[in-house]
Amino acid sequence: MKFQGVLFFPVTPFTADGSLDEERLARHIESGVVAGAGGVFVACGTGEFHALTPEEIERATRVAVTTTAGRVPVLAAAGGPPPVARDQAVRVERAGAEGILLLPPCLVSAPQEGLLRYVEEVTAATRLPVVFYQRGTARLTASTAARVAALPGVVGLKDGIGDIERMHRVVRAVRAVREDFQFFNGLPTAEMTAPAYRGIGVELYSSAVFAFAPEIALAFHRALEENRTALVQTLLDEFYGPLVELRDEVPGYTVSLVKAGVTLRGLDVGGVRAPLLDPTPEHVARLAELIDRGLEVVRA
Repeated sequence: MKFQGVLFFPVTPFTADGSLDEERLARHIESGVVAGAGGVFVACGTGEFHALTPEEIERATRVAVTTTAGRVPVLAAAGGPPPVARDQAVRVERAGAEGILLLPPCLVSAPQEGLLRYVEEVTAATRLPVVFYQRGTARLTASTAARVAALPGVVGLKDGIGDIERMHRVVRAVRAVREDFQFFNGLPTAEMTAPAYRGIGVELYSSAVFAFAPEIALAFHRALEENRTALVQTLLDEFYGPLVELRDEVPGYTVSLVKAGVTLRGLDVGGVRAPLLDPTPEHVARLAELIDRGLEVVRA
């Protein structure tokens, strides 16, 4: 499984009573695929994985698989306690996903051998290729990353930590044993760090902006690929930078603002589940202004 282009992490729409809205999820995913997504990662971080039941993850995965109809790869999340992660892996495989984004357990400081064991146990429960998401306390050393990359079924590593020097050592160690391994920049608003990650050989990244403004996300990606530094810098200065400033004002806005953005662009996907909070009217208004400015830049 090989990825290219902008990777789409859809939000998970909820109805007025808080249940999963499959019809709007299908519409959301379809619009992203038509816009040019390079892959769909459903029920992952932006999709509120932390707040979904295993059954909802399976349903969301099935919606994504049906909607994409083989046009782009579909991956879904598994993670948390090993028994739960194994169950989720089985569910998303049953739903037809082509791969798994493996999120590590939260609030656990584990030794390197423990992290390796975690990946081994979950990958043993599925035939699907797995991308391991290192974030929080799950920080792989270069040598452990090389061992994880050598496990059957592990095809990629997504970095959500942002330590460039450490990640550079990871890339070099893994490349020494596997040339076909894929690396992803998984930081929030990854476009802000995309130029730096490209410098260490990590060109793929997840774009939360693509979920609500694919025109902006695609224009940025093309400019980055074509070395049009002026447009890259303008978008960073006038759209992405201010968006990050707004995002950082309230914990959880990495998801809440994305859902608000999708609704602003015409598809009401509902609010977020606790413990996240929906953006205030003032913040939604600022987001709307930022989207308008980003669209002005890319249409100029």
